[in-house]
This record gives sequence, structure tokens and C-alpha cells, in this order.
Amino acid sequence: MRKSLSLVVAAATVATALIPSTSQAQPEAADPEPASDVKWGACPADVSPGVPVPPGMQCATLKVPLDYADPSGRKIDIAISRVASKNPAQRRGVLLTNPGGPSAGLGYPALLVAAKLPQSVLDSYDVIGFDPRGIGHSTPVTCGLTAEQQLYGNIPPYAKSADAVADRAVDVQRIAKQCWSSKSAALLPHISTANTARDMDQIRSALGEAKTSYLGASWGTHLGAVYTTLFPNRSDRIVLDSNLGPAGWDYSSERLWSQGVEDRFPDFAAYLAANFREYGLGRTPAQVTAKYHELAARLDTKPVEGGYDGAMFRLLTFAYLYGATQMPVLAQAWKALDANQPPPPPPGSSTSVAEGADQVISGRYAMICNDSRWPTSVKTYQRAVAVDRVRYPLFGAAGANIQPCAYWPDATEAPVRINDHGPANVLMVQNLRDPATPLAGARKMRQAFGQRVMMITADAGGHGVYLFGRNQCANYPVTTFLTTGVRPAHDYGCSAAAAPR
Repeated sequence: MRKSLSLVVAAATVATALIPSTSQAQPEAADPEPASDVKWGACPADVSPGVPVPPGMQCATLKVPLDYADPSGRKIDIAISRVASKNPAQRRGVLLTNPGGPSAGLGYPALLVAAKLPQSVLDSYDVIGFDPRGIGHSTPVTCGLTAEQQLYGNIPPYAKSADAVADRAVDVQRIAKQCWSSKSAALLPHISTANTARDMDQIRSALGEAKTSYLGASWGTHLGAVYTTLFPNRSDRIVLDSNLGPAGWDYSSERLWSQGVEDRFPDFAAYLAANFREYGLGRTPAQVTAKYHELAARLDTKPVEGGYDGAMFRLLTFAYLYGATQMPVLAQAWKALDANQPPPPPPGSSTSVAEGADQVISGRYAMICNDSRWPTSVKTYQRAVAVDRVRYPLFGAAGANIQPCAYWPDATEAPVRINDHGPANVLMVQNLRDPATPLAGARKMRQAFGQRVMMITADAGGHGVYLFGRNQCANYPVTTFLTTGVRPAHDYGCSAAAAPR
């Protein structure tokens, strides 16, 4: 059980969301006084597990309002980090960053440096990371989740039948009740993407900057979209990488995972077929696809040690379709399961992720359930599962399954509606075959932003374009925009020639 939990929680940094409403964002408020002086110091020892901390990286804690409707009321902590520019002559300002999830982002600047963020960008900005409210070293929330409740993270299990959806409904209703009776229940109404965006503006103000630039991936694209919608005149250069739709992580975006897996899986099937001698899992992509269904059915009947049943196998496959470098790890996991053995732990894995899973999963539930209005009828989910199980046989009955959000109280604030009001200062980059934030969602985000945005697509699979996709055709315009402010004159696509699968 512990091994499977570690594998999945470590792998699945998935997207996050909001549902569009008929309400518009409120007018941009006057710039408040900085919430507090920022006192930079040493970062926590666990700031970037497995990633070297860049020399000079510093951390601090900022006090922000829990409830922005009551700014003089209770305050919470937001943990922030900084890799400062060492080139005063070239420094433009600050670049806030977010890795998605929603997950801890305090160590994200370290990861960007390790991924070879260009020196020109490091010279141009102080690169700022932060843990979103409710998560990590910021004031956290908890639902008191058991190990069993943490098993699938925030991704529903594959439902084989309507009864399985009904059973899952009982489980997630219990989770929702635990969240709202926990020691952090008073915080929950205020854990939202809109409030996280307001926290970003508090960071900007506390750092003494008139504007902020931004680089966000996955759920971070939604956070950036909400920020620049709420604060268009305080937004400098906004880059959104691997995009959710304009509603963020809602039920519709979860169902899109099923399309994303269908789009991405052929890349992995081709990899296994090309390496048949090593893995023995199919000589052709069609045989690999048949092996997927065979393994899922066999594991449903006879799970492998560690809790690897058919649902966990499907989830593991989804999580490791994120990047080309994960394909060998996933292939070895398949090979082990085909031999009725538990998969080997992935390189660099540890139990520390699993030990902190309750807080991460709880924080995500709070964020996505407050951001969106989810269906409340179990029958709605049962019908959707039945449709998507046929339409998207690889993962459809997981993406359409029920979440605790079905039993969440109504949000205290209407979702922010992404629109085209504001400067033309947004650049989107997107892989064509992204399993977690599929192209269909990105196109809707592109449409919502209208003339504010240009979008670059890469003929590649996986989750993450800039730096991590290694497609120079897509990387170059992002670096150019961040360092010069010049965007492409029109949307365009990059070929697969410069990027691995």
C-alpha cells in the first residue's frame, strides 16, 4: 500500500480549475500597502527534495489576509522563495512562478534553475516561488485522510460499473465531511484560486514592484489566468504552459483527462513496440494496447502485492505518460506487473512524499471544490462514467468518476471568468498530446483570452513545454518574450523534429 501511494502521489502533479460564471471580475483595487517587510533568510531543509538548491536562494514568510473581504482580520502565512538576479543593469523586476498541482512551489525556482532556465531570464528577474495557501510551508489545511483515502491522490479510480460509482460516492462524501470537521475547517472557505491570485499580488506589493511577470504550468496556468484577469494592469509578461481551460480544474476538465490519455498513449505504445526485445509487451502499438487492457482486466481479478489492481494500473499509466523520460520507468512497471510482481520504485523516490500526502491532497480538494460547481447527483456521474468508459476505454471511467466536490458546501465567491479585458501580454505554449491538460482545454483558454494572447503548439506528447519539453522552436519565443517583451505576431505550431516523444 505504501509503495503504490508513493509512486502515484510522486508522479501525478495534475491540473486545477474554476468554472466560468456569469459574474465578471471586480475592478482592480488600489495598490494596498505591503503586508509586511520581507525578511529573507535560509530556506527549509526540504525546500526542493532531490533538486540542488541554487547558491544564494533565500526564503521568507509573508502575512496575508485569510479573507480578503476582511483584510484587517485573521492573517495566514505564505511561504515565498527567491533566486535573485545578479545583474542589476539588466534586472527588470520579479518573475512569480508556479509548477501546478496545486502543489508546493517554494522550491520551483530551484527546479527551473536545474532545468537550465536561460541566464538571460535569471539576469532579468528575481525568480520567485511560493507555496499556495493551504499547502506546504504556507498555512496548511488537512482533512485527516487515512492511507486508504490517500491512495489515488486527487484522481478518482477507474469505475467498472454504476455500483462502483455509488461505492465511491459513499467514500468521497465521508472525505468531504472529514474536511469540514477538521481542525482547519475554518480556513477551507478561503482556499481558492482567486484568493491565491490575491496572495500573489500581496507578494508583488511586499517586494515593492509595480508589476509582476509570471511563469506557470498546469494548474498554474489557471492561477496565472485568474491573476491577470483580476489584476490586468499589474501584470507584466505572462507565460502559461500546458493549459487548463478557462474554468480551471472542474468536472469538465477531469473528463478531458480521458481524451488526453487517448491522445498520448500511442506515443508510449510506439515506444514499447520499438523496444520489444527489452520489455516483451507487444511487437506493434496495437499489441501494446491489447496488453494494456489485458493487464487491467487481470489485475482487477488478481491484484499484485502493494495494492496494484486494475484501477491502480490505469492511474500509474496515466501519471507516467507525463514525460518522455518517464517512459522507461513506466515500461519497467508494466513488465513487473505482467510478471505478477510489484513495480520497482522509480529513481529517486522516497516515502517523504507519501508522508505529506494528506496535506497536499486536502489542499487540492479545498482549492478545486471551492473554485467550481460540481454535479451533485450520483446518477450524473454514473451516466458520464458509462459514456466515457466506451468513448475513452483507456481512462474514461476514471476521469468521469465522482469527487468530494459533489458534497462540498457552496463557495463563498463566484468563480472568476477569464476574459479578453486587459493588455496583450499573455503567451500560451501547449503540447498537442498532453494527457493532463489536453489541447481541447487550451483552445478554450485561448478563445477566452481573445486578443490578449498568442499560442504556440508543439507537435509533442507529455505534460510541460518550456524547458522540460526540449523543443527549441517552442522554448525560444518564451525566453524572447520574458526577456524582451516581444511575442510572436500570430499563433503557430512547432514540428516534432526538435523534441523527443
